Amino acid sequence: MSVTLRSLTRLYYREMKEISFKNDVLPLKNKLYRLALRITCDTAEAEDVVQETMIRVWNKREEWQQYNSIEALCITICRNLAIDQSQKKDSRNAVFDISRHEHSDISTPHEHLAAREGLNILQGILQELPEKQRAIVELRDIENKTYKEIASALNITEEQVKSYLFRARQKIRLRYTEIQDYGL
Repeated sequence: MSVTLRSLTRLYYREMKEISFKNDVLPLKNKLYRLALRITCDTAEAEDVVQETMIRVWNKREEWQQYNSIEALCITICRNLAIDQSQKKDSRNAVFDISRHEHSDISTPHEHLAAREGLNILQGILQELPEKQRAIVELRDIENKTYKEIASALNITEEQVKSYLFRARQKIRLRYTEIQDYGL
């Protein structure tokens, strides 16, 4: 029987790292909610997606040690459930509720209105992006995930993450400029 360094490393980490639902999974619920909310654009659906994610992760508790990152597993399950939910409900046309995400450092009503319009425009542009690009932008720019974490969560390479992110940011910048300059 041939023993590789990789198999020894996995065995070592399995023995050293005991994953706890309370300590490792439950603290992710707010991140998962934000992810689900951005995909479904509906607070009730996002809550349902997070609850279903927690149930599915719990049901996989016997397999947790096989995964390098329990967070990546949770994000993947949540993302897939949210996409399924939004496709079922056709929530692509729903309005994103930004009232929960407004900035308190805006001083005048004009600045408040401009910021609100900017967020609405940005949300619309994000919805226009292909699903994979949108997910990568959200994970990187909103959730502050590393390229490695994103690659793991989406089952793609880090180079693909960088490429998708670059293209998505270009599209966002171009489309935002078009809307601001021409009111499209």
